[in-house]
Amino acid sequence: MDVSRTLVRALIGLAIVLTIGTVGYQVLEGWSLLDSLYMTVITITTIGFKEVHALSPRGTLFTIVIIMLGMGVVGYTILNGTRFVVEGEVTKILTRRRAMKAIGRIKDHFIICGFGRMGSFVCNQLQERGIPFVVVENRGEVQDSIVQSGYLLVPGDATKEESLLTAGVESARGLVSLLDSDAENVYVVLSAHRLNPDLDIIARAGEESAAEKLQWAGATRVISPYQIGGMRLVMGILKPKVMSFIELAMDYKELNLDIEEVEVWEGSPYCGKKLIETNIRRELNLIIVAVIKKNGNMVFNPGSTTLIENGDTLIAMGERNSLHALEKMAEQS
Repeated sequence: MDVSRTLVRALIGLAIVLTIGTVGYQVLEGWSLLDSLYMTVITITTIGFKEVHALSPRGTLFTIVIIMLGMGVVGYTILNGTRFVVEGEVTKILTRRRAMKAIGRIKDHFIICGFGRMGSFVCNQLQERGIPFVVVENRGEVQDSIVQSGYLLVPGDATKEESLLTAGVESARGLVSLLDSDAENVYVVLSAHRLNPDLDIIARAGEESAAEKLQWAGATRVISPYQIGGMRLVMGILKPKVMSFIELAMDYKELNLDIEEVEVWEGSPYCGKKLIETNIRRELNLIIVAVIKKNGNMVFNPGSTTLIENGDTLIAMGERNSLHALEKMAEQS
């Protein structure tokens, strides 16, 4: 039986005994509410203080009954209360130990620094897509909600190198720094870039002046939530239908659509072929929005004769199953 439910039942039983005792002394002895409650409490807890008032024979018999009922209920409540506290703490310890073992084995994952509104949203989206990640958070009141959500947690300060190393920064795929302070984000980026120079680092910038500093520190990309939010508002005002389409296309839950970037490896059946010669449109029914060449040049809305070369990245849009098939074909050798 669940410990919390048992504890609730025990507390209900205790409340019933207190009510019976209080009402009983009021009816049998004519005492006030406070005196009756006090007498019930010292009786069921076996404290042994002197009676509030002299008891009548009926009151004495009633007290015996309350003692017999109360001792059992109080003991049962204390036992289950202790179990609730102890088992809860033990569960937390075991859960965190299992999480730390899992973090020690994880590779090619993302590290999310900070679990505020943006951090929780990012974690939710990564979990839905089955992408492994670890959260680094030092606020105790937030850590419990992270664990309850089933996310891997490193309880610590993300600006400390020890926390990043524990989170597996050396074997991570990328890091997202979403702390409230721009200065802290700069510190996280500096530390992460020093520990893993090849790490893909995305950082949040609150102030426009912080964006340049974050890039100097080693951030691959800098995101300004206020700038993005402002742009979406402008789009919603000037081009509402375009904005509706973009929001619908990007809604991972609403539609079975997604946008993915797929790198073409040497040995892939796509390598060295024109788009028209592949099955991307014909069989997978995917739209190639752009092709980013190995030298960084972007071919937007590529034509059917666009050549796919080793190291190119395809920006594709379509159903998720087809996108997964595209990824497998692009990696084949």
